[in-house]
Amino acid sequence: MSEEKFDAIIVGGGVAGSTAAYVLAKEGLNVLIIERGNYSGSKNVTGGRLYTHSLEKIIPGFAEEAPVERKVAKERISMMTNDSAMTVEYASSCLGKQGHDSYVVLRGKFDRWLFGKAEEAGAMAASGIRVDELIVRDGRISGIRCGDDEMEADVVILADGVNSLLAENTGLKKRIIPSQVSIGVKETYALSSQVIEERFGLTGNEGLSWLFAGAPTDGIAGGGFLYTNMDSISIGIVVGLGHIGENNKTVTEMINAFESHPLVAPLIRDGKLVEYSGHVVPEAGLSMVPQLSGNGYLICGDAAGLCINVGYMVRGMDLAITSGALAAKTVIDAKNTGDYSETKLKYYDQLLADSYVMKDLKTYKGIPDFMENPRIFNDYPKMITDIMGEMFVVDGNPSKPMHKIVKNNLKSVGFMNLIKDALKGAVSL
Repeated sequence: MSEEKFDAIIVGGGVAGSTAAYVLAKEGLNVLIIERGNYSGSKNVTGGRLYTHSLEKIIPGFAEEAPVERKVAKERISMMTNDSAMTVEYASSCLGKQGHDSYVVLRGKFDRWLFGKAEEAGAMAASGIRVDELIVRDGRISGIRCGDDEMEADVVILADGVNSLLAENTGLKKRIIPSQVSIGVKETYALSSQVIEERFGLTGNEGLSWLFAGAPTDGIAGGGFLYTNMDSISIGIVVGLGHIGENNKTVTEMINAFESHPLVAPLIRDGKLVEYSGHVVPEAGLSMVPQLSGNGYLICGDAAGLCINVGYMVRGMDLAITSGALAAKTVIDAKNTGDYSETKLKYYDQLLADSYVMKDLKTYKGIPDFMENPRIFNDYPKMITDIMGEMFVVDGNPSKPMHKIVKNNLKSVGFMNLIKDALKGAVSL
């Protein structure tokens, strides 16, 4: 057993864990952060957008030194069938305004930088080490065990990802079920900055976030995504784990079909594939958030299920960073009083409840259930593209009045279904 006792041990070197370690070390606490991968970010392939408001409060001006890619200046959403697509774009200076801005990031680079910032601040950092189990003594978490080595701490912060076996095996959270998570598969294609800017109508360090629904997952729950990096494109799909097999296609077949789509294929043309990877994503929102604190422990980031997917926007990194910072604030408060009891560490729950994290999760708590509606990924993309086709295709036959085009296509979904889905969607948002 190590003779040194830490104020806090953090398991997981992603953005939540590294933020917690940075804040604690800056306050002079004795903190150890452990990452299972060979380096922070080596196992995280999120393909990836960071809303700056979270980290800006902790490291002002971080984007000037961090390895961020492009600042998002355009948002696109496409509804797709196998051979058609209808795309909506939003471009505004508001997207780049201080406090409103967001960057595309490559987590392999970004996480490594943030992990390094924690180490620079004074945290003891260790990579390539697997934590086998949590040490439980007298009903409280008192440290970690790595092989034959034991290390003790007043508090253990779990930031080890959505599939936190440490929390599950110790009974701190329930085992994840397929309906609560999705499988994300991402490919990265190298392209020159000039080609990316010309192809997507960007200038300088402007970037694009593009989400797709319908054909990318062949009509089942999920969608496609594309993000522009400085000299590469991150593209992929996210598919509900509980729905895989419903369309008789493998995930590989779905992403191949997506990248072969007439809308998508020209976007990655001549790109060199430099990365192919997969990742589990928490998707159930508020309903999968476990007990976040207890005797000697706190849970943050993906391990706590802190992710929001509202269809037109996916957020996880900003929630993870804020939860890591609030976990650190809780440990600092506990150290000042010398009290690490469950009652004291409940302060973390209160901080989260008072922040945008839990407020936003509560606002969108109905979204996961709403997104289980198969019409969103099948009937509606077809309806919308069919309407567009009748509007814009001229073939010499008499044109139909617009109200008839719309009415006839609405019938394909069913007026009652439209009303029910619209009401449920409005309530969930």
